[in-house]
Amino acid sequence: MSRMPIINFDEQFAKYTTEWMKEHQGDYKNYDDMEEDIPRVYTLFLNTRAPWLEGITPGAYFTQFEDPKVLVDWMNEYCRQGVPVPDLLTEQIVFVGKPCEKRLLELLKDPAAEAEARMLAVGLLREMESTLPKMLYINWQLNRAEEDELADNALDSLKEMGPAVVQPILQAVEEANDAGQEALLEVLSNFPGNEQIFRLAMKLFDRNPERRALFAGYLAKIGDDRALPALTEAAGEEDLGYLTFIELRNAIEALGGTCPEREFEDDEEYEALRGL
Repeated sequence: MSRMPIINFDEQFAKYTTEWMKEHQGDYKNYDDMEEDIPRVYTLFLNTRAPWLEGITPGAYFTQFEDPKVLVDWMNEYCRQGVPVPDLLTEQIVFVGKPCEKRLLELLKDPAAEAEARMLAVGLLREMESTLPKMLYINWQLNRAEEDELADNALDSLKEMGPAVVQPILQAVEEANDAGQEALLEVLSNFPGNEQIFRLAMKLFDRNPERRALFAGYLAKIGDDRALPALTEAAGEEDLGYLTFIELRNAIEALGGTCPEREFEDDEEYEALRGL
């Protein structure tokens, strides 16, 4: 990959824009008018032959390449060198499409790959509506940390893959740590009517009293009114924060129940919201 040039397209566009504005500043009444014209200037930039690309236009430069390994490894090398990855490169990866999916998956499996490149790969595969990394994304959740940007990004993709993820997740979820079960429930809660999903949501609701607002929301989405007794009992507990109470009440009402009335005059959360 070292032979593939790493060119800062953002820097080149900035230079082009500066020169353009100097030459055409008389065409604008004020700075706002000039700023509004940036998209048109960018289009001109894309279609202007550039000496720094040996006379090729920026818009056509990456379209010369269709080899998935070249394109994906090139993206990783941009990240390695700390140069902004050109949108034109990632657009070409998406345009090439299916042939790039396997190479992107290989990059995701490579712990030596750049973190930024792996994040980009997840986004590109999502944009391509690929289900190829489904099992990898599920496995990432099993022993995940609570704070994990890559696993969160993968979770967003799992949510967009639809019902095909439900059974694989259900087969794996019991092996997951607490953070992993919580993350996977975020996906599963979009698919009501499954007994195992309901039981998982109830287990996590009971096990995590400090996070009941979150799990109450999932129970509301799952839509099983068998959760009402637990939700109603939780809504009546002492030392319950106002914001948690609101989420519990919303879930109870969504499931057709009636929430007990509470007073929160001395609650800090209530007072802060009332002040707004």
